[in-house]
Amino acid sequence: MNQSRIMLRLDTPEASDLFLLLEAAFEEDGYAISHFEVEPDNPDSLEWTIDIYVPKEELTEVLDRIEGLRTNDMSGLKLTHEDVGDEDWVAMSLEGLRPVAAGRFFVHGAHDKALIPAGAVGVEIEAGQAFGTGHHGTTAGCLEALEYVLRRRSFERIFDMGTGTGLLAIAIAKACHQPVLASDIDVVSVVVARENAQLNQVANRIHVVEANGMHHAAIRITAPFDLIVANILAGPLMTMAGEIGGQLAAGGTLILSGILDAQANRVVAAYVAHGLALQRRASREGWTTLTFCAVL
Repeated sequence: MNQSRIMLRLDTPEASDLFLLLEAAFEEDGYAISHFEVEPDNPDSLEWTIDIYVPKEELTEVLDRIEGLRTNDMSGLKLTHEDVGDEDWVAMSLEGLRPVAAGRFFVHGAHDKALIPAGAVGVEIEAGQAFGTGHHGTTAGCLEALEYVLRRRSFERIFDMGTGTGLLAIAIAKACHQPVLASDIDVVSVVVARENAQLNQVANRIHVVEANGMHHAAIRITAPFDLIVANILAGPLMTMAGEIGGQLAAGGTLILSGILDAQANRVVAAYVAHGLALQRRASREGWTTLTFCAVL
């Protein structure tokens, strides 16, 4: 099946806003979307591009949906598209994904493996069918939160809920040298996470299960956890505040993300109501990452 590449170029101030709009609009469609800076040819050229790869027969529909998202602030938006072959579009997408450094962690594709800094924890993740390449503010925010907590204590019983590509579980397994239980509600993500754990040579430390929230025998058997990371969405996080908090050991650490800045206060309130104390709050690209501690 041939693919079409949609290219949107615009000035820096609007690029991140449009990228978030597109991610939300096409979240259920599984399209590959990349957002990266380009070298300007002259001072007046546009500085950012967003690429979306869609099946050729869906191009017209997707273009119409993008037009529906256009605002007056995006008057300078330039939108073009082209057809690409089945093999070429993946490589082209990966070319735009620059490595991401967050704390000691360095997330990269295979094409940037040689760029890992000395002493960094390298995590190799390719763009694909599951969420989490490190380029989204939520994933990078979780990595920064992990850096914060790992400098302060060690963890033995670790759970990554909503693992996606497995990026966070892999990062933790590499940094802590401890087993990590990971879960996702999506069977494709479970498969991808297992493949990435193998790719990163930590398959022996990571156990990935298909689970809805906290409902799985492996979760019940392993709990309570010293560290839980949940990078999903604010709604489910608030709904499951009691369940998640209840699986945290006394003095344990909880990292939450997938939370828009405007939603953060409500998420904090939900977890404080279940006896957790807020330790750290950080925002990146419009998304908040929260770190809690279970009161001893």
